[in-house]
Amino acid sequence: MPSSSTVRTTTPPTVWLARGRHVGPGAEGAVRARLRLLEEAGTLDGQLEVPAAEGSPERVFEARWRAAGQVTVRARLTLEPGPDGGRAWTLAAEAERAWDPVWPSPTEMFWPEGTESEWAHDSGSALSLTGLNPLPEDEKELRRVLKGAARAWWAVHVVVHEAMTPDARGLVPLAGWLPAGLRHRVVEHRAAPHQLRAVNYALKDLGVQVPRGGALVLPGDPAPAAYDGDGLAVRNVFLDGSEPTELIAAVTRFAALPRPLSADAEAALTALRDDWRLLTPEEELDRARKLVAMYAEALEAMTKSRDLYREAAEQAHEALAAYREAAGSPPPVQQPAATSPLKQLTRTLERLKVTPRARRAEEATAPQEGSAGS
Repeated sequence: MPSSSTVRTTTPPTVWLARGRHVGPGAEGAVRARLRLLEEAGTLDGQLEVPAAEGSPERVFEARWRAAGQVTVRARLTLEPGPDGGRAWTLAAEAERAWDPVWPSPTEMFWPEGTESEWAHDSGSALSLTGLNPLPEDEKELRRVLKGAARAWWAVHVVVHEAMTPDARGLVPLAGWLPAGLRHRVVEHRAAPHQLRAVNYALKDLGVQVPRGGALVLPGDPAPAAYDGDGLAVRNVFLDGSEPTELIAAVTRFAALPRPLSADAEAALTALRDDWRLLTPEEELDRARKLVAMYAEALEAMTKSRDLYREAAEQAHEALAAYREAAGSPPPVQQPAATSPLKQLTRTLERLKVTPRARRAEEATAPQEGSAGS
């Protein structure tokens, strides 16, 4: 099972997080139209497109609504450039109390109905979030897909093994049976009857196995501390059109487990809480009060620091004065005047200087002294 030594914040029970990919153009227009429609219908209490920074390709949308008629939910959708001209999207939502899986998916508040084929794709693999995703026939590619799924965090990845080739009734996606709040957070991988051995070989390093004719919820990375591969393995999934109750229960249990936030998930949650712009008048007033309190605390801390510094300086001066009075202050040492290096050089040259006139006078005097001596 993937593990990490880094201590991470655990996903709060009030939070709903998802990430995906919108293929093709028109993502911003689709979101704007959906938000206006739901606001006019009274489904949303408010919506806002946050002004984009100059030159930034990122677009941010916020919406507020009441789940179950009374629980306020705030949600923030971020669109960023994606491959092939599409958009990568990140959606973070937080409710006033623990999230109930039966509440509507926050994606339904931002994306138009009936357009899942455009926006409901897994961010890491581009697989469908609402349909079936058959595993590749090539074993090398199959291992790559499953190892990526085992490391994924944003979506819940489920592997379902077909004990025998199903008919049309067995090709109904799991997404249609899931609670609304999980509908766009699950990637369903389908393994054909002959692929079981290759699937379990690819999952061998994780210490988990897919039962024959059953299913397994993969741990993701970081994995929940309480993840139990055996407990999240379903022995039998009857692909006959009947509701897969055991599998739905396993996915729901996994989604409810406290999970360490990945770094990008933590960043999305922090942005939702700290950069929220769609404020009610009461929230505006509360934020202003908090800012005033924060500035007052900062000013008080600066004043206290200044007073402490002044007090320490006065004590230092008093201690120095007392020391000088007790020991006696030595007379100040008279420092010699600094002499210019140029002046020193000039004096040296003057001492060594011998002019032509002085030399001739010296030569004229020398014979006279010699004759006098004879």
